[in-house]
Amino acid sequence: MSMPFYVAPEQVMKDRADYARKGIARGRSLAALSYDQGILICAENPSRTLHKVAEIYDRIAFAGVGKFSEFDSLRTAGVRLADVKGFTYSREDVDARSLANAYAQSLGQVFTHEMKPMEVEILVAEVGVDKASDQLFRISYEGTIVDEDGSTVLGGDADTIGERLRANLTDNLDMGAALRAAVSALAGPERTLEAGNLEVAVLSRTSARRAFRRIPEAELVPMLTALA
Repeated sequence: MSMPFYVAPEQVMKDRADYARKGIARGRSLAALSYDQGILICAENPSRTLHKVAEIYDRIAFAGVGKFSEFDSLRTAGVRLADVKGFTYSREDVDARSLANAYAQSLGQVFTHEMKPMEVEILVAEVGVDKASDQLFRISYEGTIVDEDGSTVLGGDADTIGERLRANLTDNLDMGAALRAAVSALAGPERTLEAGNLEVAVLSRTSARRAFRRIPEAELVPMLTALA
């Protein structure tokens, strides 16, 4: 009887991590940051129908980079989880932290036990009554949660884009300034991103209940003119 081929567990995990990172890097990045009236999420996405940013619940948004079919299935699962919890208990019991923990457990389970990891990195954001109470949770392909403070970037070139974004942040940004900071960071010094190449949404802290709103292209154009 032939002996089974042996691969060290450390090598298996490294290969899975490399595979997932390569898949995520093939996608376009996104940035999220708090501003004076809410949270802005800006993604480089020329598609008008395949959304990388979406609403999960009243004051909670979801965003993902990587393989669309995989992070969209995670979005759907999050919506269902939030709806069931809100219906069973109360709407106030649905929060970004519990959703982020659920996502982390699911991604960690797949990464550890399945042959192929999910090629995704996701964000769960919840707008608070002020900037200090905003929550941004970044969840990696292997289930690691990072509680970000004020801003975050997802995608293959996240470190470089994150440095550019933090360099553009100031206190009391309005929505237009927050958008320009995010677009400038995503584009870098050698590119220009037009409104048609962007998907932008906000969680507004001034809304009574449903805080999520997509920003249409016609509204983006005048806000981006200051970049020219």
